[in-house]
Amino acid sequence: MSQVADLAAPIEQELLPQPGAASRWRDRLRRFLPPAIVFVLALVLWEAVVNIFHIEGFLLPKPSVIAATFIAESSVVFPAGLFTMREAVGGFVLGSLLGIAIALATARWAAVAEGMMPFAIAVNSTPIVALAPIMNQWFGITNPLAKMSIVAVIVFFPVMINTVKGLTQVDAAALELMRSYAATDLAVLLRVRIPNSLPYLFSALKVSSTLSVIGAIVSEYFGGSREALGVYISQQAALFHFGEAWSAIIIACLMGIAFYAILLTLERLIMPWHVSIRATDEE
Repeated sequence: MSQVADLAAPIEQELLPQPGAASRWRDRLRRFLPPAIVFVLALVLWEAVVNIFHIEGFLLPKPSVIAATFIAESSVVFPAGLFTMREAVGGFVLGSLLGIAIALATARWAAVAEGMMPFAIAVNSTPIVALAPIMNQWFGITNPLAKMSIVAVIVFFPVMINTVKGLTQVDAAALELMRSYAATDLAVLLRVRIPNSLPYLFSALKVSSTLSVIGAIVSEYFGGSREALGVYISQQAALFHFGEAWSAIIIACLMGIAFYAILLTLERLIMPWHVSIRATDEE
């Protein structure tokens, strides 16, 4: 009877009504409409507060003024955003690769874990304001590698810690099954440990994507090329051109959102089997 039921289950599933395009669109609308409404209401409230309390533009410009300035300064802020984005992505890649490499060594050899963990914690505790002048002196104040190095330091710790957690916190039953097949350490790493670490790794990468943008912009406050977004923001703020400064901040926000969305897409492509991805698809 159980075999008949197993055979009948797929047929029954095919006979059940499947959600159509209209239903999927309603689900998406239900998911994205509330944040959009909150965003619009926040802008309206911001505009109203500035008008009602007569707040000066050099303290807090209106959203309408920021939007007009953003359009007028688009030929300047977009290239500056691309320049800073290259620094953020370069540092992100460098820090992620280094974090993954150290995590693999840490998970494999206990001596590496004992030696690297205090060093990693110390590096993570170092603020950007302390690193930026040193990196500028090492590589040159206008050298993008100085900013990439700062971003790499910021990204390194969360990627390493999460990857180590994913590599080591493996189901004991899965390890026992691999041992029963006389699998090598390399086979266990490729077939069990690395797949188990992917959700942890992508969680760290998504957090680090926004941190890398923040780190690149903040590091530029201590000097850099005039084409950089952080330099543009600091200069415009010093001149009390806050409409221009807020325009650059909008670019920074768009950069962070785009970076996060790219990693979210890669996560869905690389690990569609994970329960969080399947649960989202089912919704």
